Amino acid sequence: MKGDWRDSVVPTLALFGSASTLLCCALPALLISIGAGAVMAGLTSAIPGIIWLSTHKDILFLLSGLMMVASTGLWWQQRNAPCPVDPIKAAACTRLRQINKWLLSSAWLAYICGIFFAYLWARLFY
Repeated sequence: MKGDWRDSVVPTLALFGSASTLLCCALPALLISIGAGAVMAGLTSAIPGIIWLSTHKDILFLLSGLMMVASTGLWWQQRNAPCPVDPIKAAACTRLRQINKWLLSSAWLAYICGIFFAYLWARLFY
């Protein structure tokens, strides 16, 4: 099948990119909001990359957003493409499209959650 990599690799990369926005912004805000500052301190000492992600959040959100837009564009382009006639390949094609839809939806949810905590949370509640 011609578009296999577009149906699986690009949405997966978009999901990982958007998950990194959760690590940089949503997770620290959530932990501190519920009074788990000590957990956050332990987490940053165990995973020092979280601090790097937080200090570079603007470029992180820009690159993740570009991956999300590219992934959504590829999904939109492939959404009505025909599946193979062979029943086994047709079932795989249908399953891959469902996985793609789930990955893309999860990635957008994670990205929007990250944007909320990174940029809107402080303006709304402080």
